[in-house]
Amino acid sequence: MSVLFKGGTVVNASGRYLADVFVDGDTIKAIGTDLDNPADETVDANGKYILPGAIDPHTHISMPFMGTYAQDDYESGTIAAACGGVTCVVDFDLQQKGETLLEAIERKKALAEGKVCVDYSLHPAVMDPRPDVIAEVKKACREYGTPSFKIFMVYDFRVDDATMIQLLEETKKYGGLVQVHAENVYIIQHMNEVLEKEGKLEPYYHAVSRPNIAEEEAVYRASKMVELTGSRIYIVHLSSKEGLWKVKEARNRGVDVYAETCPQYLLLDEERYKEPNWNGAKYVMSPPLRTKESNDALWEGLRGGDLQVVATDHCPFDFNGKKDMNGKDDYKKIPNGAPGIETLLMLLHSEGVVKGRISLERMVDVLSSGTARMFGLKDKGEIAVGKDADILVFDPDCKFTITQSKLHMNIDYTPFEGMEVTGMPSAVYSRGLKVSQWNGEQMEFVGEVGRGRFVKREPFEGF
Repeated sequence: MSVLFKGGTVVNASGRYLADVFVDGDTIKAIGTDLDNPADETVDANGKYILPGAIDPHTHISMPFMGTYAQDDYESGTIAAACGGVTCVVDFDLQQKGETLLEAIERKKALAEGKVCVDYSLHPAVMDPRPDVIAEVKKACREYGTPSFKIFMVYDFRVDDATMIQLLEETKKYGGLVQVHAENVYIIQHMNEVLEKEGKLEPYYHAVSRPNIAEEEAVYRASKMVELTGSRIYIVHLSSKEGLWKVKEARNRGVDVYAETCPQYLLLDEERYKEPNWNGAKYVMSPPLRTKESNDALWEGLRGGDLQVVATDHCPFDFNGKKDMNGKDDYKKIPNGAPGIETLLMLLHSEGVVKGRISLERMVDVLSSGTARMFGLKDKGEIAVGKDADILVFDPDCKFTITQSKLHMNIDYTPFEGMEVTGMPSAVYSRGLKVSQWNGEQMEFVGEVGRGRFVKREPFEGF
């Protein structure tokens, strides 16, 4: 299958220019003006952008949590991704007690087999850090193609500082990258006890129970472990201005601390928890939504380069039947997580680029090029000869009102209901095959279920 994209504006992190793009098979074969390569399909991209497909490196597909499972499986989750312009997903793979990292990876790959619609990879989450598991980091980096490792500083499966140091030392040797959910568990436990005694158990108090200082302290402590070891770390879903300050302080000292944020932390604030009829439960996620002041600080961090990636933390639980499965009388019983894989690109373009908060090239960097570089996706993230033909034809003027009924995620709500966005994909290609297209009212999936493949990633090479 060959495709010739004619007359679009090619946009990479380094700049933009008018060009044609020729794709044959899975890869980009030529870029130039007035290309006349014979092609099975010719796409008129005049007046539109030709973008590299977005990469979402933070998803939780079919994840067990709080007595239930995240509702998107690899079919529904990657159909939603394709319809949002996400052409590669790096999903978290939570190691179970007694498993090796390889066993965890193979277990999750089996769930994806025959279902996944765009390319994917996995981050093993180290939940059972036995000595043999720590020693397996070398193979994960060099053989398994999974050189990034998630750890938690919260929940019952958190790791202690000694384990964090061990992982930082091992990943430093072999080109691995430790990713950390940074919140201080003892601050949260204390606040939970205080609020329970006071009878403050509505969804709003989920945010109160996880104050900014819990993230600030954990980011600071993690950065000190990096400073000690000379390694590197990646803070997932950074949410607060105080956490960002600690990232900036560390980076200004030359410490390799990287960070991502998510659309919810850029666009929503803690007032959402006060919505009537228990609607605030829709936004119960960890870390929680913060203040408008933190929203603004994170946009500034994104613009200035202190944040390297925007991801989603896609973790969907139905409002009816899952969020309320353990009752409505205690925020601590509400499954933590919200959907977002399909709305990532449209929100960042509309709220970021259109509103002048970031440039178009910066958007491509934090959604594609920089993400590919951070996580060793050497064939992804750029419109360039030899790269995978993960290509978006993107209409910067197309209007769309986000509503759950026109999205594809397997969930009964979206946190961004009713938000009007400017800019939508016209067509989305994954390795040269069209997987979704705009039908005049919404995106529709036109790809092949099961065509997505597991991508082995390269060890970290510096950023």
